[in-house]
Amino acid sequence: MRSKIFIFLTIALISAAFSGCGGPPSPNSNGGNTNTANGNTNNPLETTKAPVEQTTNNAPTLTPVFKAYCAAYVKKDEAALRNAYSSDSVKDIEKQMKGEGIKTFVEYLALDQLSNEVCEVRNEVIIGDSATAEIRTKSYPNGIPAIFVKENGQWKVTNKSPVLDSVKSSATNTNTAK
Repeated sequence: MRSKIFIFLTIALISAAFSGCGGPPSPNSNGGNTNTANGNTNNPLETTKAPVEQTTNNAPTLTPVFKAYCAAYVKKDEAALRNAYSSDSVKDIEKQMKGEGIKTFVEYLALDQLSNEVCEVRNEVIIGDSATAEIRTKSYPNGIPAIFVKENGQWKVTNKSPVLDSVKSSATNTNTAK
C-alpha cells in the first residue's frame, strides 16, 4: 500500500512540475516579453543592429590627411600613397606585397575601394603622436576605427585598426593554441 501511495505521489509531483513548463510561444505572442521600446517585440532569435555611434567631432586634424590619401588612390599616384603611410606601415605593406607577388601599392590597395565619394573621417582622438579616428570608405560603409601617427611633424595613415588588429591577434592566439 505504501509503495502505491509513493508511486502516486511521485507521478503527481512530476506531472505538476511539467505542467508549469510551456511549449514555444505561439507566432502571435511575444513569449511574455513586454519590452517594446523600439516598437518591436524582443525576439531572442532576431538580430539587432549595433547602435550607431554619435559623431563627437569631424576630425579636423585627420580629415585632410585621409582625403589626400583617398585622392592619391583615385589618381593611382604610387609616390603619394607611399608618402601618406607611416614608415612602419610602408615596410609592413611591402613585406605583404612581396609575399603575395604584388608589385605596386595601387595594386595592393585595390580591394580597399577608395574613392572621393566615400572618404570620411570622424571622432578623432589624439594622444601625443598617435591618433584614432573612424574612417568610412566603400569597403567600410559603416566606418571602422583606424590609427594615425605623427612622423616628422606630419600625420600619416597606418595600416592598423584596433578592430582588425584584435581580430588578427585573436586568430593568431587560436591557431597557436592548437
